[in-house]
Amino acid sequence: MALNRLFASLTITPTLISRRAICTSVVNFASKPSVVKPKPGFGKSYRRIVHFPEEYTVKPLEVTNLAGRDPVTGRVVAKGIGGGIKHKYHWIQWVRDGPTEGPPQEEKVIQIMEDGCRTAHIALVAVGDKLKYILATENMKAGDIIKTSRHLPRIPVRANEGDAYVLGALPTGTIVHCIERDPGRGGLYIHAAGTSGTIMRRQDDRVIVQMPSKRLFSFDQHCMAVVGRLSNVLHGDTPIGSPQRNRWLGNRPRSGLWKRKDGRHGRKIKPPKPVKKIANPKSYPTPAIQMTMSP
Repeated sequence: MALNRLFASLTITPTLISRRAICTSVVNFASKPSVVKPKPGFGKSYRRIVHFPEEYTVKPLEVTNLAGRDPVTGRVVAKGIGGGIKHKYHWIQWVRDGPTEGPPQEEKVIQIMEDGCRTAHIALVAVGDKLKYILATENMKAGDIIKTSRHLPRIPVRANEGDAYVLGALPTGTIVHCIERDPGRGGLYIHAAGTSGTIMRRQDDRVIVQMPSKRLFSFDQHCMAVVGRLSNVLHGDTPIGSPQRNRWLGNRPRSGLWKRKDGRHGRKIKPPKPVKKIANPKSYPTPAIQMTMSP
């Protein structure tokens, strides 16, 4: 079958082709299947696969590390991913749901912990007889009482750090994170460690929020947002420290074949230029002008 397709694709007669060329062409054709290598990005992660159960749970979830490979074809897509320490995944409850009327719902922070699968710290919160994980704010600690409400009052509320309210209920200048894209869909924006947005102004039934990138986004006033700045503020300023810790974080090193060009064609080390004297120019007297009557 492959041989027939090979002959059909050639414009010359098969009798003019050597047997060795035919065998080589057939082997190359058979060893290269028509597999399209996926491209990184587009919201697809090639670092890990999290095995989610049917219902929400605070039990750490099992994770399959992909090491930068496509889970279907097994081909390397992201070369910079590889290695890393095995981490359990803590399922974050992105939807902060509260009453639409009356007093807000109170929740108690049980524990603040680090999560290996995200940059910000997480908090274990108790709501009635249920437990859930949320993103911890900068100054949140165990024992704090946080409030959640979807009520849109006539007068803006004075919220504390960690409280979740609709954007229309918060005053201008409030620092927020974990903002919903659509009401009831769960927090989608501003998840990274140490980041936050700022409520700038209102336009009719919309609220303008300045994102960490300094861009202005317009949200519906019924979208939920959490007050405060996210925890682990020093994450971006902390040096990795050693190549081994970089491997623990799941970053694959480069090949090591790069070398700075040296020799006569490499970097030229030239002597410094001589000292340049900066001085005021000397003032010379202006020559006298002689005027005569003759042309």
